[in-house]
Formats: sequence, structure tokens, C-alpha cells
Amino acid sequence: MTPAKKTMTLNLTDAEMTVLEQLAAEKDITKTALLRQALRLYQLLDSRTKAGEKLFFEDEKSKEKKEVVVL
Repeated sequence: MTPAKKTMTLNLTDAEMTVLEQLAAEKDITKTALLRQALRLYQLLDSRTKAGEKLFFEDEKSKEKKEVVVL
């Protein structure tokens, strides 16, 4: 059974819309699919940081790590 869907209006700046369109084109997915992925990713990050975990980016060559702070 497919979950019920709701519609919303999202107002973006020109710059935000450009980023959304570019990322969707690069990933070959719709803008809606991209926003759904972004929401799932944010939900994952939020739950993991609430559980006391940290998120890092690591430079592959130098092995330098930088923490990502999610607000």
C-alpha cells in the first residue's frame, strides 16, 4: 500500500533553485526525489548526532579530519 502523499509549496531563491536543478540533473533524478533524499539524510544526521555521534570529513591524501556541525 502506497503511503498517502501531501502537497506543499516551497519558495526558493534563484540561487537555491539553481543548486536544486543542478544537483537533480547531475544525479539524474527529479527535484522532488532529490529533496526527499536530502530530507532522509538530514533525518539520519539529526538522529545520529542526538545519539552523541559526530560527523567528519577526511581528506583522503592528508588524512586530516574536519568535524561537520549540524545545526
